[in-house]
Amino acid sequence: MVVNDAMARLNNIPEKSGDSPAGLAFAVSAYFLWGFLPLYMKALSHVPAAEVVAHRVIWSIPVAGAVLILLGRTKDIKEALTSPKMLAMGCLTATLISLNWGIYVWAISVGQTLDAALGYYINPVFSVFLGAVILKERLSGLQWGAVALAFAAIVVLTIDAGRLPLVSIGLSVTWGFYALFKRSLPIGPNQGFLLEVTLLAVPAFAYWAYAGSTGTSHFSSDLWLLLGCGVVTSVPLMLYANGAKRLTLSTIAILQYIAPTMIFLVAVFVFKEPFGTARGIAFPMIWAALVLYSYSMVRNRGQ
Repeated sequence: MVVNDAMARLNNIPEKSGDSPAGLAFAVSAYFLWGFLPLYMKALSHVPAAEVVAHRVIWSIPVAGAVLILLGRTKDIKEALTSPKMLAMGCLTATLISLNWGIYVWAISVGQTLDAALGYYINPVFSVFLGAVILKERLSGLQWGAVALAFAAIVVLTIDAGRLPLVSIGLSVTWGFYALFKRSLPIGPNQGFLLEVTLLAVPAFAYWAYAGSTGTSHFSSDLWLLLGCGVVTSVPLMLYANGAKRLTLSTIAILQYIAPTMIFLVAVFVFKEPFGTARGIAFPMIWAALVLYSYSMVRNRGQ
């Protein structure tokens, strides 16, 4: 599977023969933190998405930097900053992840959390599709069935709303291409994340300065929430990176459904977003697609 093979190459480690308790704890913690993230972002729904993303970038730098300094892994960053090829790829992945964050933050602020959950449910299937189209990987019948079900679910929602579910598609596409292109960054995930937020620091600080000069900044009124954006952004990513090193790819692929499931439950039971008939049809189709995807992946790994 493209998303899982990419994960292995990204972390530059061989596939493990078993799961470790520490790895499971790291990964589950990361996914649960991502699942609760809508609650944090909802508290910032009055702040423009661009400003929230800027502070996610700015305050992730000291957190991620401190971790790499403690681990003694800053050498890769120095090499990356002097490599034009790596800088170019880092700019591309940084752009994609910032777009993903922006869509996500905006979706929650305008009451489209269910569409965000759908986007992250679609993502594994979209990654499989990318593998077939771009990497020319051969898909099994079950995998094509999963792709077809996901596409049909989008058609159902489009017909019902009279427009494409742009939030779901946007989140899936930006994250899917982010994972795909990040394969070309020959550094670890923690180092890669610090490289990305470092590259994004220039536009982030520029936006912060602009907001301050125009009197539209929310930094003074929402100081602690905006400062906390660095923690809620970087900590789950680093927990996930350490968990992925200690788990089989099959386990990681199954665990990745925790976050969108929690986002779905938060949207329905906490934010009280309307579910509706179309979503009542589309979501089970996506869940069926994920069952096919997971089964085909586990079966292929066992062969």
